Amino acid sequence: MVLREWEDLPEFMKNERVKEYYDILSQKRVSLVLKRIFDFVLGFMLLIILSPLFIILSVIIKVDSKGPIMFRQTRVTQYGKRFRIFKFRTMIDNADKIGGQITAKDDARITRVGRVLRKYRLDEIPQLFNIITGDMSFVGTRPEVPKYVEKYTDEMLATLLLPAGVTSEASIQYKDEELLLTNAISVDEVYVNKVLPEKMEYNLRSIEEFSLINDIKTMLRTVVAVVKKEEDKDVRNSVKLKSREKRQEHEW
Repeated sequence: MVLREWEDLPEFMKNERVKEYYDILSQKRVSLVLKRIFDFVLGFMLLIILSPLFIILSVIIKVDSKGPIMFRQTRVTQYGKRFRIFKFRTMIDNADKIGGQITAKDDARITRVGRVLRKYRLDEIPQLFNIITGDMSFVGTRPEVPKYVEKYTDEMLATLLLPAGVTSEASIQYKDEELLLTNAISVDEVYVNKVLPEKMEYNLRSIEEFSLINDIKTMLRTVVAVVKKEEDKDVRNSVKLKSREKRQEHEW
């Protein structure tokens, strides 16, 4: 991962706010190169290790619902480059033509298998291809579709100094993002005006504090967050069950 010279950045990124973050990253060029090496080596290893799971999930998705195994969508990564992100399909075929591009928790377009994949973030596995090609990194700002990038402020554009990521501190803090958007009258409006700016605060702070060690810590926290989310759900279900049993005993 090579940081371009300031003069070589796209014109739309050259502003005073981006320059502040650029100056920080320019002092960490060696770490950025190591980050790319780390991404490539780990991505290649995981692709081999997870290949059996990759095949199994592909078969399950194909059997569960009509449509392609993979979901491909144009996103924006480093320096504003557009690329095709890969995910396991978790929604009905042509879902993007039926509803919006932001998904709420109880979105009817999500398939039965898709809900499980999204819960454990297994739908993200194909992004290993994006990591190996260099369009993405394990840790970085989640890639947005072009229409949301067009809403970026001057400061938000600084997140495009680095490749988009599979996970980030913002992803951890907003792991229940779909739930937050469930009752929104206009999902797009709430996302652009509330959720996106708040997530960007975490993303920009991550650039200021960038280091390979922090990336690894974020990856580990992501695993913990996914596991903890499911444990919390089990606890809530257990409490509800006990409460229901007590009510039944009272009725008797």
